[in-house]
Amino acid sequence: MPRHRNDILQGTLALLVLQTLAAQGPLHGYAITAVIKRASDELLRVEEGSLYPALHRMTQDGWLEATWGITEKSREARFYEITRAGRAQLAREKQIWARLTQGVNRVLRYT
Repeated sequence: MPRHRNDILQGTLALLVLQTLAAQGPLHGYAITAVIKRASDELLRVEEGSLYPALHRMTQDGWLEATWGITEKSREARFYEITRAGRAQLAREKQIWARLTQGVNRVLRYT
């Protein structure tokens, strides 16, 4: 029996996180995963083991800014906000995604 796979194509996690933060404003990690899951009609699930290293990398790259805050459940958490550099990267990521999907669609029509 085939296993249900819910892997996000490598390289799309930054796109999804940046878009989520650009649209929603500052969010903590769990909220980011919840928004992506809800927005994708539960087709995409971001695992914590992938999300937090990615958030750390994007913060180091200057795409995100992290500050401590209190969640809706009164817990302390880091909240992430997209920066100007992150918005520029989001635009690049969208262009890359458009080219990738265009190429895949061409192959699917060709074969």
